[in-house]
Amino acid sequence: MRELFAQILQLFFTCDDDWIQHSCLESIKALAFVLLVSRNPEVLWAQRSDKVYLTVALPDAKDISVKCEPQGLFSFSALGAQGERFEFSLELYGKIMPEYRKNVGLRNIIFSIQKEEKSWWTRLLKSEEKPAPYIKVDWNKWCDEDEEVNSETASDDESAFVNEDSESSDDDGLLYLPDLEKARSK
Repeated sequence: MRELFAQILQLFFTCDDDWIQHSCLESIKALAFVLLVSRNPEVLWAQRSDKVYLTVALPDAKDISVKCEPQGLFSFSALGAQGERFEFSLELYGKIMPEYRKNVGLRNIIFSIQKEEKSWWTRLLKSEEKPAPYIKVDWNKWCDEDEEVNSETASDDESAFVNEDSESSDDDGLLYLPDLEKARSK
């Protein structure tokens, strides 16, 4: 997109034809609108053999819309705190179940997406190209294949989720800090 923007800008400044300059100017306005109107939030990801976790860093998100399709397409859009639109679509590495779990906190939205088949993906996206700069590994949730615990043992990562239609509490998404005064008195 930026390369196209640069090419149109170069044509605008090097051409003497008024009609072409007018067309270039309209294209520049349209591209600038697209670049300014829609932005991508930071997306952190981690996986287990049976699910993928996506954490969307978007404080005070409103009008959250998510589409999760079986062939592996995950689409997200929401409004930020100042009303700006954030959105992205990911073509995931493998097939997924269309149902998902989410936890909407004050600072982020965490999604737990069930994989259709239990397996470890070599990457998040189907494409072998380098992912967009807003997609990063979530090292806080990351687990290697050999470190994964059995499903019989309880794990804290599921306790953060609420049903898709439920509202979350005011504490969701906040970092827990222990009471240091109580710890000193022991």
